[in-house]
Amino acid sequence: MIAMTPAELLIDCFGRIAEGVPAVVDGLTEDRLALRVDGEANSIAWLVWHLTRVQDDHVADAFGTEQVWLADGWQERFGLPLDPTDTGYGHGPDQVAAVRADETRLAGYHAAVFARTGELLADVTPEQLDEVIDDRWDPPVTRGVRLVSVFDDDAKHLGQAEFVRGLLPG
Repeated sequence: MIAMTPAELLIDCFGRIAEGVPAVVDGLTEDRLALRVDGEANSIAWLVWHLTRVQDDHVADAFGTEQVWLADGWQERFGLPLDPTDTGYGHGPDQVAAVRADETRLAGYHAAVFARTGELLADVTPEQLDEVIDDRWDPPVTRGVRLVSVFDDDAKHLGQAEFVRGLLPG
């Protein structure tokens, strides 16, 4: 029996999100992606954009690299009226409503972020996962803990997007 490496495990986790994103946006118009079940709810577009921005921002930070959003021009392609470094954390109803995109941009940006995540994780060692990357917390946050937190956040937001899609009329 061949044991799964930590890198393979993490790539598999993020790969499951990468499989779910295209499915949740598939066939929806920009208007349907922006639909909110009430004035305070998050739209599918915002949920997918946010989970991808968080993954992009946090994984890049964990490995000391540039974000795909900025380095590969996704910020310009989306053209959102938000700060270029915004990840959606703490957004209120007006900011959620401002996040509009079609399925091609949402799925494309996520695919690019997953590709970068996979590149960064491909050769990560257990020792690298144990490195402290954020000492502002008690206990300090290791690279491995940060990656698990990002996956957990992504999975929750993807589940929310799937739920919202199930509520969409006809």
